[in-house]
Amino acid sequence: MTATDPALTALAQGWCALSALHGRIEAHIERALQAKHDLSVREYSLLDVLSRQHDGEGGHLQMKQVADAVVLSQSATTRLVTRLEDRGLLERYLCPTDRRGIYTNVTEAGLRLLEEARPTNDAALREALDEASRNPELAPLVRVVESLSVPA
Repeated sequence: MTATDPALTALAQGWCALSALHGRIEAHIERALQAKHDLSVREYSLLDVLSRQHDGEGGHLQMKQVADAVVLSQSATTRLVTRLEDRGLLERYLCPTDRRGIYTNVTEAGLRLLEEARPTNDAALREALDEASRNPELAPLVRVVESLSVPA
């Protein structure tokens, strides 16, 4: 394949469309969460991921797993955890079986904020998808997103 190969051009155009859809959705949700709850999309995602932890086997995530789940570097995730901990929304504690391990839990205040913000997040997502579906280049991607059935 060459740089002017139609297959590569189509692939690049598809990637640009997907990137545009993601950017539009994230920006729309960001504005809604910031305006109503003083939360960024990343902060909301972190609270959501950590709220799904449980006390059973493998129920608590290590920082690398958290970073992978919120699609940030480990250092960026640590800074984000620190910011939310400073706001009283998260708390860290030592792993009871391995004193080198540090886990993070959502506080009661964090859980309340997450529950208050969830409808805002969901409505903003729906609005962003509806708006994008009116764009002929993005409509096929919106249909794919809407058809996905991904376990929580």
